[in-house]
Amino acid sequence: MAAPVPPPTPDPHALPGVAKALVQAGQLEQQAALDLCRRAQAARTTFIAELTGSGAVSAADLAHTLSQAFGAPLLDLDAVDVQRLPRHLLDAKTCQAFRVVALARRGNRLVMATADPSDQQAAEKIKFATQLAVDWVIVEYDKLSRLVEAQSTSTAQAMDNLIGEDFEFDESNLDPGPEDAPDKTPGAEVADAPVVKFLHKMLLDAFSQRASDIHFEPYEHQYRVRFRIDGELREIAAPPVAIKDKLASRIKVISRMDISEKRVPQDGRMKLKIGPDRVIDFRVSTLPTLFGEKIVIRILDPSAARIGIDALGYEPDEKARLLEAIARPYGMILVTGPTGSGKTVSLYTCLNLLNKPGVNISTAEDPSEINLPGVNQVNVNDKAGLTFAAALRSFLRQDPDILMVGEIRDLETADIAIKAAQTGHLVLSTLHTNDAPTTLTRLRNMGIAPFNIASSVILITAQRLARRLCPACKAPADLPRDSLLEAGFTPDDLDDTWKPYRAVGCNACSGGYKGRVGIYQVMPMTEALQQIILRDGNALEIAHQCEREGVRSLRRSGLHKVRLGVTSLEEVLGCTSL
Repeated sequence: MAAPVPPPTPDPHALPGVAKALVQAGQLEQQAALDLCRRAQAARTTFIAELTGSGAVSAADLAHTLSQAFGAPLLDLDAVDVQRLPRHLLDAKTCQAFRVVALARRGNRLVMATADPSDQQAAEKIKFATQLAVDWVIVEYDKLSRLVEAQSTSTAQAMDNLIGEDFEFDESNLDPGPEDAPDKTPGAEVADAPVVKFLHKMLLDAFSQRASDIHFEPYEHQYRVRFRIDGELREIAAPPVAIKDKLASRIKVISRMDISEKRVPQDGRMKLKIGPDRVIDFRVSTLPTLFGEKIVIRILDPSAARIGIDALGYEPDEKARLLEAIARPYGMILVTGPTGSGKTVSLYTCLNLLNKPGVNISTAEDPSEINLPGVNQVNVNDKAGLTFAAALRSFLRQDPDILMVGEIRDLETADIAIKAAQTGHLVLSTLHTNDAPTTLTRLRNMGIAPFNIASSVILITAQRLARRLCPACKAPADLPRDSLLEAGFTPDDLDDTWKPYRAVGCNACSGGYKGRVGIYQVMPMTEALQQIILRDGNALEIAHQCEREGVRSLRRSGLHKVRLGVTSLEEVLGCTSL
């Protein structure tokens, strides 16, 4: 009878990094390390868990040894205020899987607590998820495990509370869809608890992180969720690809869309109750792509219209010009800028100031983003024939005082809006142009006569949004004088009394920035500008005249914010041009 084949001898060189460090430090025999590796593999656990569980090396001794072996700092978690740890930098699932905790963010580096600094897989996963380099800090394994479990438990409790009475979708005020639309009743909800919880968590996280948009994006082998926070898209989660159809159906049911239609884009709205007296509106847009429907949810906080004009970032002279214009009994005020530059909030801030019991205000939008009591709001519906022009004609038959048009897109809408401004109405609208001077030439190119432009437009505001520097961590930036001059500063600006600030990053902010601030070019219509328009002058002539009249360009307004320490030079260069 043949002798039994002995098991293969483990390769001593195959020891994991932690085991090798302990053997080299003389804290563990090589054979004992190999035995622990074998037991950890059989139990499907980590070497450190098996090591500390067996009592071969204490958690404190292990942390000291690894700190010396890997040259990483040592930290006692008992001295850390866990309530102040950042929760939004890394999701709880990753923290639990790799037994790590985020401690702080410093610029483009993330400080992570770990008991195993040799875990390259964890470092790569965290770097991919956060787009930040990882700096390890060694902590004791038992204390780290308790903290990770506590955070996971609190997350689970938060998810349970999420589905409770204080957090629910409000379908009472939604516009009913067509009667023949299939599966559009509230009873046709997708009864999938994981999908429901995931969606609720994403919506709540987006609101708590002050995101403006949520992007659900399906690809061939991955599905990702991104938030737009302070104008920048950041990847937040990577759920399984299999969830995409159920998640899309859930969102479409709540938003009163047709869940059976996946071939054409759809638009919808939904409301979310957060507490007994807080309701958040969401605008939902679906788009068929190669591998499923991409869904973008815009978060519309009604309180944004009531933040006040001072919070928008207007300088005192710009604010005075705007207030003077909206106090006029008639004329046209235009707000220009790209999508996402805050035009709607600016318009509704003005409407909020004008919204009084003795004033009749009507708005036409596509769609109405912010509900404002006391204002008659109309959603444009091109398919039904309710265009901007048709809505404006109806408004003029309803004894209006103030009209707001969501966007001037064509000659017909522009013509009716200008005629309304010439016949005793105050008209507010938006236009997509690069700055204030080009707005006048854009109207001319649309076919509006120079006389009508000169006699109706009373003020144009061009705007951009720049990220606001975190006041807690911003630091002076040492930039070359030539770079500052090239950016647009004058030699008189570059004295020794100030320095531009740069973003640093701390627990209270996101990459050194917190919130956004408006950069404005507020151009009132003067007699000199009217003369240029009447003789069909170009945008360059209008810009030169604005400069002579003291109207700052967008770049100059941005540089003024840099001088005040409100934002960084990089932000201004990224959203304005000379």
